[in-house]
Amino acid sequence: MLEIGKKAPAFKLPAADGSTKSLKDYKGQKVLIWFFPKANTPGCTAEGCNLKDNYEELQNSGLEVLGVSADTPKKQANFVKKYDFPFPMLCDESTEMIQKYGAWGLKKFMGREYDGIHRISYLIDEDGKVEHVWEKVKTKTHGDDVAAYLQS
Repeated sequence: MLEIGKKAPAFKLPAADGSTKSLKDYKGQKVLIWFFPKANTPGCTAEGCNLKDNYEELQNSGLEVLGVSADTPKKQANFVKKYDFPFPMLCDESTEMIQKYGAWGLKKFMGREYDGIHRISYLIDEDGKVEHVWEKVKTKTHGDDVAAYLQS
């Protein structure tokens, strides 16, 4: 996990819409980077939809939202289309960026252990430094939680 106050690692990743996004594209504005395990799964869908429901308010607070998973651009594009997500969804198939952000590691599910993406989000400030970390993301209220943080 990245430490608050530290510079966020640079990245350049393909997005579901065919564009390429990098952290430097957002210099001078706040950005929420939310890591999720897999497109079109129940928890990831709930989290994405709650962020979408709060997107206008988040943008009015000067925040851009970026979703990141190891899914292919095609899977991400289908996810975006199906749920009409208004924010960029980035594809890190190599998991290089996901690992740099501390969102990759050992997971346990139904008695099985495996490496995978941890559901974690970072608020990066206008200078590219970590301002806040949501380590225990609640999928159904993540957008609400981010909006409440920005209003506090």
